[in-house]
Amino acid sequence: MCHVAVQRAADLIRESGRAALTDPATARMARLDLPQSTDSAGLARDADLLLVFGGDGTMLRVAREVAGSRTPILGINVGGLGFLTAVPSDLLPKALEFVWTGQYDLEPCPLLTASCETTNGPVEQVALNDFVLGRGAPSRMIELEVSVDGQVLTCYRCDGLIVSSPRGSTAYSLSAGGAVVCPDAAVFALTPICPHTLSNRSVIVNLASTVQVKVMSQKLETILTADGQVQSILVAGGVVTIRRSRRKVYLVQLAGSSFFATLRQKLSWSGSNV
Repeated sequence: MCHVAVQRAADLIRESGRAALTDPATARMARLDLPQSTDSAGLARDADLLLVFGGDGTMLRVAREVAGSRTPILGINVGGLGFLTAVPSDLLPKALEFVWTGQYDLEPCPLLTASCETTNGPVEQVALNDFVLGRGAPSRMIELEVSVDGQVLTCYRCDGLIVSSPRGSTAYSLSAGGAVVCPDAAVFALTPICPHTLSNRSVIVNLASTVQVKVMSQKLETILTADGQVQSILVAGGVVTIRRSRRKVYLVQLAGSSFFATLRQKLSWSGSNV
């Protein structure tokens, strides 16, 4: 399915008189005979628009790879739920026509950055949706002390903690009981996963804040995961510092689309026409 959509996009671009570029992996997958850049970051430097085909996982990976680039990204959904890949593959011709006629807006999406000490040394990671501090293999609760701008919030006993961006609020955080946050709201959502204290709920803090999470568990493995894809094993007693990154990515929002319409459709809320 994905290779068909990619081939169709290449044909539409060529028919419009524009030039298409790709990366080696996509060229092999879709059997494209096109000029190539080395990777996603290279494409972002060489192209005026990035078309990303797949599901939200693909979008998250590409967003981290091109972090800081001003080249806009248009997600074409050939995967599952697809909050980030907003355009269904069967509407690709119409979507490209909207782009070529200027019927779109660019949504600047803040990225998150996390710095911490891992078993392999200090690391700094970037995420578009969220960072998750979770337990390793044993099914036992971990202890995490959370501070915001130097003030202690609480010490969670839980399966984990999700620190999400506004864009990431509809991902893991939502399934763990967190709030839906509008993408243009400048906030973090701090959502505990299965907390021991039932009164613990998701907490919303300013995106300009610095969130620090100290690993209090001494014998249980604690893992930091960026966007559900990149994992690091944290050291006991270590502190993860999470803040808004200086870098952003820019997502294409076609004319007539809206965050609330996407919510109604994807989550089958009242008012959806699906």
